[in-house]
Amino acid sequence: MVLTLCCLVVVGPFLAVISTSFAGNDQVNHAGGLVLWPSHPTLAAYEQLLSGGVVTRALFVSLSVTAVGTALSLLCTTTLAYALARMKSVLSKPLLLIILFTLFFTPGIIPSYLMVKQLHLLNSYWSLILPVLVSGFNVIVMRAFFLEIPQEILDAAHIDGAGELATLVRIVLPLSRAILAVIGLFYAVGYWNSFFTALLYLNDTNKWPLQLILRTYVVTGDPIGNEISSTSSALMPSQQSLQMAILVISLIPIMVLYPFIRRHFGSGLMLGAVKG
Repeated sequence: MVLTLCCLVVVGPFLAVISTSFAGNDQVNHAGGLVLWPSHPTLAAYEQLLSGGVVTRALFVSLSVTAVGTALSLLCTTTLAYALARMKSVLSKPLLLIILFTLFFTPGIIPSYLMVKQLHLLNSYWSLILPVLVSGFNVIVMRAFFLEIPQEILDAAHIDGAGELATLVRIVLPLSRAILAVIGLFYAVGYWNSFFTALLYLNDTNKWPLQLILRTYVVTGDPIGNEISSTSSALMPSQQSLQMAILVISLIPIMVLYPFIRRHFGSGLMLGAVKG
């Protein structure tokens, strides 16, 4: 019963968001803003958002940044974690301490902005990727997983003539699908949900990602006025329907991605977390 109540608390607002996005103007006004079940579902809010080009362009920007950023972050995190797990030089411990240092002390907004400005990354999509390219927490988790791989398997690969890169690509990565899926999901969700970095570094509104469009629309009520003004007020969806529709659009990619890696998620979180 307790779990059922908790599920209702979570599902109730989520259902209201989806229902309001499909509800008509009259029903939204009659319900006072949120509709639990649309009597006459309509796609007017989605057609209004996707017809003007602002939301579709922002959606393409978010998908591109998420795809490129996740791929580069996984590449850098995997190689760094593998190097820290297998490197036997005097630099391994200092590098590990530097990574641990970033977990306790993060840079402020002003130093981060000055660094991006000095690198001439302002108003560039790379400003959304490079400052958050590698997460120290993800490196530590992946390093702990690599340490759990039996050394005998790596020694056998070395005896067969494989170098470190070949061992990583042909032996380690196929054994690390679970942890790669989890870390990849962490990075993808982080890139997809990020709006504050775009607010700081992107001055051109045409380069804004979807989450910043969503945030601005919810706060100001009308960041895409050019799209809305082209429709008569009688046929225009309510503001609440437009807000809920763009919110649903922002949720769809993660909801589509998660089922494909769900089976790896639980095991990937536990791998490397328990020693012995």
